[in-house]
Amino acid sequence: MMLSTTLLRLSVPAKTTTRARLRRFMEGITLWLAFLLLLFVQPLYAEANVADELQPGLLHFTDSRGNWQAPALVLESDFDVTVSGLISDTRLTRRFRNTSDDWREGVFVFPLPEKASVYALAMTVGERTIIGEVRPKEQARHEYAEARDSGRQAATVEQQRPNLFTSRVANIPPGEDITIELRYQQPVDYRNGQFSLRLPTTLTPRYMPGPLLPTGEVSGWSEGWAIATRDVPDADAISPFTVRPEDVSADSHRARISVSLNAGLELADVTSPGHDLETRADGRQVHVSPSEGTVLMNRDFVLRWRPVRGSEPVAAVFHEQFGGEDYLMTMVVPGAAPDQTLPRELVFVIDTSGSMAGESIRQARQALGRGLDTLSSEDRFNVIQFNSQPHALFMAPVPANGNNLARARRYVSRLQAEGGTEMSSALSLALSGDRVDGTEDAARVRQVVFITDGAVGNEAELFRQIHEQLGNRRLFTVGIGSAPNMHFMREAARWGRGTYTAVSNPSDLGGPLEALFSAMEAPMLTGLRTEWPAAGAEVYPERPGDLFRGEPLVQVVRGVPPEGQLSITGLAPDGRRWERKLDLRQSAGGAGLHRRWARAKIDSLLDRARVQGEQPDQKQIVRLAMAHSLMSPFTSFVAVDSTPVRSGDDPLFADSVPTLLPAGTSAGMLRYPQTATISPLLIALALVGLMFSGAIVLLRGRVAL
Repeated sequence: MMLSTTLLRLSVPAKTTTRARLRRFMEGITLWLAFLLLLFVQPLYAEANVADELQPGLLHFTDSRGNWQAPALVLESDFDVTVSGLISDTRLTRRFRNTSDDWREGVFVFPLPEKASVYALAMTVGERTIIGEVRPKEQARHEYAEARDSGRQAATVEQQRPNLFTSRVANIPPGEDITIELRYQQPVDYRNGQFSLRLPTTLTPRYMPGPLLPTGEVSGWSEGWAIATRDVPDADAISPFTVRPEDVSADSHRARISVSLNAGLELADVTSPGHDLETRADGRQVHVSPSEGTVLMNRDFVLRWRPVRGSEPVAAVFHEQFGGEDYLMTMVVPGAAPDQTLPRELVFVIDTSGSMAGESIRQARQALGRGLDTLSSEDRFNVIQFNSQPHALFMAPVPANGNNLARARRYVSRLQAEGGTEMSSALSLALSGDRVDGTEDAARVRQVVFITDGAVGNEAELFRQIHEQLGNRRLFTVGIGSAPNMHFMREAARWGRGTYTAVSNPSDLGGPLEALFSAMEAPMLTGLRTEWPAAGAEVYPERPGDLFRGEPLVQVVRGVPPEGQLSITGLAPDGRRWERKLDLRQSAGGAGLHRRWARAKIDSLLDRARVQGEQPDQKQIVRLAMAHSLMSPFTSFVAVDSTPVRSGDDPLFADSVPTLLPAGTSAGMLRYPQTATISPLLIALALVGLMFSGAIVLLRGRVAL
């Protein structure tokens, strides 16, 4: 008995030691597993936070077995452009080819010029062409959905932004294609004696600020990578997937571009900053196309042409009759004004968000460096960089002396692109930058130069903010990259009483920036007023803004015949009265002026609602758009065939056709289709919690021992 008791007592410490060792081993394993899970959770968190623009999707196009495959739809595009005077007319043909064995619905979000007026849609299936009709947006959606679900072929195009549209094509047969033809007009830009035209082919993925919307508040169609937010409720509709060229078929996302220039002037040169050109002259008409034939749709096509010296237009009048009404468009280019240098306060704002990574941030740093070079010893300046948060180099604008400029150049040279695009906070900082003592120097011209790719989804809120906070400043925008958001550039500058430019690549820095910084020295003309010979004329823009060096005054009017004179008055930089008269009898024929007028009136109605903080007059805009056969925020085009081609037994699969990553953009902006949700994140967090809980229980048991 004594022996057995002794053996029992000896075995207790042995068991206790074994349990202690096992407990310590389990504690170590648990903590290490928890640590490894934390490392695993971080990328899952980044994946779940789809509003963070630095995180690309993780899952690519896959087949039923999970293997990589190219998208089922191949996209081909043709741009056939005719330029006459100050208006360009484009026939854009999209060919959706189904390479799969299933019926497909194609969805494609694509950019157009920021002032495009879309006025026609046609769908071609085999030998048949169906002409589209303009409808109120909800009616167009209903007609399209009804045709799609009943097996009929249909197409619709609707506007998401003035420069961003969505095309849907239903019931594309296996192995066949459907062709969609869009017709649109755009104004030709004329500044500093040079004409220019931009054809967007892709877009930079946009940052969607704001808290996520509850699922029940999201309405409408959605196929994008982004989730709707309070600030961008249509985020899912303006966020097409973005892929590399090698991710699509070798013959997909290629475009043929042909431009006919009917300038009416002898041209000195025709150039493009991003493409080599092949030109052929036919009298005064010049035919232009890219030298390589088809071009990859990963950068905007920019075309520039300049008249021979001495033949630059100084005034022009165009006339059209439509629906029994007269329409006129006038252009007046003021002559050179005497140079006048005023002390300035310049605030340079540079976008360092993730969308600027790659070639864009290098261009932005160079552009800002060019701006610093224009400062004189009389000027004051500051530099603000922004991504998820803004940061100013100086507490307030400082004198442009050697020490401050050297410090600024060192600061700018070290800037890198990362984080979100919280543009609102950067605007607030730039537009509230008074002196440290809270006073303002009334003798200084206060200017803000905003350098960005404009890759944001909340443009309307930013325009309202500029209007409310601008004060006595002027805002100038510089578009950066191969596919900037030119709608933001133009409109931000307009609301900021400034002007804008865009830089396509490093070799393109000189000309556009030199013209912009030269224009910033002082407005050419202020207080402009126009007097038309007919009473009751509807003129747009109603109140011309200030003109900067090299810019023309362009107005379009309804209800004025080509008779009498147009009188234009204003103040020159030296305070003297400036006046010009234009003989309207010298008008030349113009096509599509009624569309330009209607588009300008719609823009005016939207502006008025934005300023007053009200909803736009939707009924009036719909009536106007339908009268002139125009797409608008409230009208869309729809084309529907009458004969069903797909039986109810054959399933229909939707394909969101991706856009290509803009040239020079970081791979961090890729956006692949993904089926992942936040469930992996929640599971991983639960496992981490269990691991830590287990470790705590083990430790408490250890203490108890």
